[in-house]
Amino acid sequence: MNERIAAISKYNLWDGNVIETGYERPIYTTNIMRYCGNRVIKVLCGQRRSGKSYIMRQIASELIRQGVESNNILFINREFTAFDFLATYKDLDELIQLYEKELHPQGRRYLFIDEVQNIDGWERTINSYAQDYTAEYEIFITGSNSTMLSSELSTLLSGRYVTFNIFPLSYREYSTINSLAIGKQGYMQYMSGGGFPELINLHGTDIRQHYISGLKDTILLKDIIQRHTVKDSKLLEDIFAYLVNNAANLLSIANITNYFKTRGRKTSYETVAAYIGYIEEAYLVHRADRFNIKGKEIISGTYKYYTNDLSFHNFLYSGTGYGIGYMLENLIYLELLRAGYSVCVGSIKDKEVDFVARKNDRIIYIQSTYILIDETTTVREYAPLEAIDDHYEKYVVSLDEVELPSRNGIRHIQAWRLDEIL
Repeated sequence: MNERIAAISKYNLWDGNVIETGYERPIYTTNIMRYCGNRVIKVLCGQRRSGKSYIMRQIASELIRQGVESNNILFINREFTAFDFLATYKDLDELIQLYEKELHPQGRRYLFIDEVQNIDGWERTINSYAQDYTAEYEIFITGSNSTMLSSELSTLLSGRYVTFNIFPLSYREYSTINSLAIGKQGYMQYMSGGGFPELINLHGTDIRQHYISGLKDTILLKDIIQRHTVKDSKLLEDIFAYLVNNAANLLSIANITNYFKTRGRKTSYETVAAYIGYIEEAYLVHRADRFNIKGKEIISGTYKYYTNDLSFHNFLYSGTGYGIGYMLENLIYLELLRAGYSVCVGSIKDKEVDFVARKNDRIIYIQSTYILIDETTTVREYAPLEAIDDHYEKYVVSLDEVELPSRNGIRHIQAWRLDEIL
């Protein structure tokens, strides 16, 4: 066997080789498998260590269970040193040709490429094999940069790819893996930890803190600093920390810029805006625009940012003022994204509706609150939803032990049951 093929064989399923597939995540694999059996490129997007690689391995294993020959599957992970020779799209093409020569696959081939953005010009080779009429390739790729994927894919592959956004573990996944009963106790445990799959195997706050710190450093360095030639890496990290500790608060680029300037940092509006954009591209945070519910338009200038996982707050930036209510709001936002909703922050009659969520023709309004402790709190939290005069679904989500009866058509639901109505 060719030396190069021999070196990467341990990362593949050839000749009965078994590779680790991690925790089963049917919330993704079931959906992705629905799109199999065609030339549409499957693109898995998400932050590093959110589980994209394991999901691809689970898909490959399922294909084999369905009768696909293991030699018809080629795994490439650009993060592993064994694949360091893959610098350009030409190197990628040469490897695929070498694989064809050495393993002689017959029929449809399945090409899995992990962290494809690390191969310069990758989209040219992917486009070529996706359209090659002399051999049938079904292609799966992952990436950790949203702008890179969307711009380069849309340029060459318009209409011939489908994107799947991969997130850290949901509460339901976390409970299943840890054999926890669905309820408040397990939800609070999930909230105080984090959803990265690897955290399940790490015990002790210091060990988890070290892991999350290393993950943060890797993302900032490989996905932002090196890619964008960032000049002030300390400012980049400080902006990320600021966004984490101010998640779920209304922010503006101008206010963030002024915050750092008043503390003696030399920066500009343009630099802060660019750095926040890079942080978003790497999936570290998500931005929610403000939406005028009555006027049906986006309100520019101010936004809310939510972290991709609470572990960044819990283990790195546990600053003051970020209480359970804000953490709950962050988790609700992520749950809506997982369910495929586009999410805005609502505004109506000088009141704020935490979330306006849309998916296809369905619109849901959601108000998040820690606990409906008394009538005054209940009136305050229901008021923004009561100000909306349409007939779309309206919910108040909280951590109350008991689910309260509906109030003026607004349903109360406990946070750990939110996925049931999405």
